[in-house]
Amino acid sequence: MDLPLTEFDPNFTALITPTPPALTEPLPERVVMCFFPEVVDDLVATHAGRRIGEFSREIGGHRIYRLVHDGIPVAVFHPGVGAPLAVQHLERAIAAGGRSFVACGGAGAIQPGLALGHVVVPDAAVRDEGTSYHYAPPARVIRVDPSLVDRAVATLVARGVPYTIGMTWTTDGVFRETPARVRARRDEGCVTVEMETAAFLAVAAFRDVRFVQYLYAGDDLSGEAWDHRGWTTADVRADLFQLAVETAAVI
Repeated sequence: MDLPLTEFDPNFTALITPTPPALTEPLPERVVMCFFPEVVDDLVATHAGRRIGEFSREIGGHRIYRLVHDGIPVAVFHPGVGAPLAVQHLERAIAAGGRSFVACGGAGAIQPGLALGHVVVPDAAVRDEGTSYHYAPPARVIRVDPSLVDRAVATLVARGVPYTIGMTWTTDGVFRETPARVRARRDEGCVTVEMETAAFLAVAAFRDVRFVQYLYAGDDLSGEAWDHRGWTTADVRADLFQLAVETAAVI
């Protein structure tokens, strides 16, 4: 079947060019995209963060903060959930001067035995969403730069944090993660499911910027029934953000 998503156009010039968000000072080259709203809301108190701008209200109006880690300035913002929205924020951050990106977020566990809060470093993503196909030729899987995976893992090892390296399943259809599809992705080697990684990777490659991600095992889809596990309030979230900041400062 001939699908529009297979019609990749490598032309770097498009009719609409990403523009920087409104900023009061230049965006640091190192950026953390944090999917934990409570962490972002507390940055002023927890990390002496300073608000330096925001994205347009049309794409959520998310605030942009600047903090300093070991003398290195790092920008932080919530990118929004789902590949199309998250990529709009990523594109605008790149247009503003961002060059090294670390994302931190939660994901569904589809391999049995992944405890709530267990850290996963994706080394590849199955492209079961639409956004990545506008940035990279059609392919089933997109891979992370191995050197950046190594850098992310080195941060975890230095902190004594247990982790798993593995493939993630990126999908647009959060309400269509059927038992058969979960089994198929698990059999393919995926350990988690989420909604943005494949698109982030495709944009990073297309725009020639660095990107790596930390996920933690949140809700559990590995069994006969979905288990929420209270994943949105997991204690690991603040710690994972800190790991992302430390990694952003060195990539």
